[in-house]
Amino acid sequence: MICDTIRKGVECPFMTAKGCSYNGGICHEIVENCQGCNRTIEHSSRWYCSACPQPSIKWKTGNCNLASHLTAEAEKKAKVNPLKASKRGNR
Repeated sequence: MICDTIRKGVECPFMTAKGCSYNGGICHEIVENCQGCNRTIEHSSRWYCSACPQPSIKWKTGNCNLASHLTAEAEKKAKVNPLKASKRGNR
């Protein structure tokens, strides 16, 4: 449905016939970590996330899983058992 609270005229998955069904009934502004993301939109001279109504929760436990401006880091190499490595070298 179309939002009629903060981002008027924008399609919102949390809007119902009774109003905004999100916790608190409003969308929250982006946090500093969201700067540069493709999902940020400007509305009424304020920046909001188009995918999440409260971006601070997404950044609470680390990186946001929806952040388009971050790249996934390569996983660290697993520790190699030296005994097994020496046996492989003898083949």
